Amino acid sequence: MTEKSFPKVFNTKPQNIQPGIEKDMNPKPVFMSEEYDNDGKRLNGKIALITGGDSGIGKATAIAYAKEGAKVIIVYLNEDKDTEDTKSIIEENNGECTLIKGDIGDESFCKEAVNKLASKYNKIDILICNAAEQHYSQNFEDITASQLEKTFRTNVYGTFFIIKEALNYMGEFTSIIITTSVTAYQGNESLIDYSCTKGALSALTRSLALSLSKRNIRVNAVAPGPVWTPLIPSSMPSSAILNFGSKTLLKRAGQPVELAEAYVFLASKGASFVTGETIHVNGGEFLCN
Repeated sequence: MTEKSFPKVFNTKPQNIQPGIEKDMNPKPVFMSEEYDNDGKRLNGKIALITGGDSGIGKATAIAYAKEGAKVIIVYLNEDKDTEDTKSIIEENNGECTLIKGDIGDESFCKEAVNKLASKYNKIDILICNAAEQHYSQNFEDITASQLEKTFRTNVYGTFFIIKEALNYMGEFTSIIITTSVTAYQGNESLIDYSCTKGALSALTRSLALSLSKRNIRVNAVAPGPVWTPLIPSSMPSSAILNFGSKTLLKRAGQPVELAEAYVFLASKGASFVTGETIHVNGGEFLCN
């Protein structure tokens, strides 16, 4: 029995003893999977579209997905060398990887990217909305209108656009995973506009889970804490980079590989009863503030 056939009606009479008698229950509880992926791979045969899969958390997730048997499509902005490196690693491990270059903040590109994927696979089983940008600002007044618009266009609009297009090729029991951030929950005085976008994505996760439940599409999020990715040296001053991540309970920054497992779990059958949720992977940073 799989999630497709799990019961929705229970004809068992109340029992007057605790913890209850399992053999008298109708239907019986399901506590062992009867279906396994080939070679033990949790995502075998799945088609996974990953935005921002060229480096950092997206790269680690793309590699992990390929190792779990998924065919990976990476959407990236302009990091050709990093993206080719990711593709090479996947192919060296007998995986399949397709690259699509463009700006997800452009709605027409999102349509083009999804159509390109559909022409090859005609379905999307897993959508990872991971692409993002951030800009370090010492003072709130330093955030310009153009910076605010650009950050929202990539982080929020881009996520909205790619989901809207991908849904045309997502059937029942598929999965959407959105990368939000610890900053959505505790704020960051130097990343105010970025934190705003991640708060929006956290709300989108819950709202979309409600909306898509009728289609049996699960929607969840991962909220990373400080993770050592190219986004850090490309957006922060040296004073913030030197001891980056030292304020976590573990006294260090996370590595992308430490996030990938959360994305694998949420896309797998192991998370078949998980939707509208956020997995926090932040080294215990919540407990330090």
